[in-house]
Amino acid sequence: MSVPVAFDYHTASSVDEAIQLLQQYGDDAKVLAGGHSLIPTMKLRLAQPEHLIDLGRIPNLSYIREEGNTIAIGAMTTYTQAARSDLLKRHFALLSDAASVIGDQQVRNRGTIGGSVAHSDPAGDMPAIILALKAEIVVQGANGKRTIAADDFFIGTFETALQTGEILTEIRIAIPPANTGSSYMKLENKASHYAVTGCAAVLTMSGDGTCSAASVTITGAGSKTTRASAVEAALTGKKIDEAVATEAAS
Repeated sequence: MSVPVAFDYHTASSVDEAIQLLQQYGDDAKVLAGGHSLIPTMKLRLAQPEHLIDLGRIPNLSYIREEGNTIAIGAMTTYTQAARSDLLKRHFALLSDAASVIGDQQVRNRGTIGGSVAHSDPAGDMPAIILALKAEIVVQGANGKRTIAADDFFIGTFETALQTGEILTEIRIAIPPANTGSSYMKLENKASHYAVTGCAAVLTMSGDGTCSAASVTITGAGSKTTRASAVEAALTGKKIDEAVATEAAS
């Protein structure tokens, strides 16, 4: 079995300490959340950090809570917590549903929402969900906190708008209006459960059955999760029947 190159292991007790360690070690350091993406790449020696900064012991980074008209999700919230959250099931069915089919139960118990989003795997499930929900991503660095819209966050394969020394700390999603439904479906690799391709959709319907808003994203089919803008345009403002759905899909 492959083993990683030797590294120094650091356990951060706070976000500020983690940021300080990142500043201290710079490009020689990597942040560890759940580890299900980083550790395999280290074992294959595709990543060879000299310092590993573990976020697992930082308190108050794992939560799902309602704050006014927003649901806030801590970066270290696991897939299992998301899958079992009544709050997410009530407002964002696609998020809890997707979390329940990522990997296997051991992966879901350790893998984190924030880690997946920050990793920006082009076949990952969570980037598609976060983009479809038009979430805001809160990051923190030496210069304080800033908020990045999901549409501006995913840059490319394993590349995001995170700057050097910044850590993703929270994901914020506005509670949708009434008559909003959501779904995530994927054709998955049978061994890894990664998406060969997947589609996340969030639709809001008006009282007369017209689609008043549509958000549709695709994962697994390109170098990053992408917004299907033409599909959204083909659905918005129309009463959705088989003909409209077929046109939108084309």
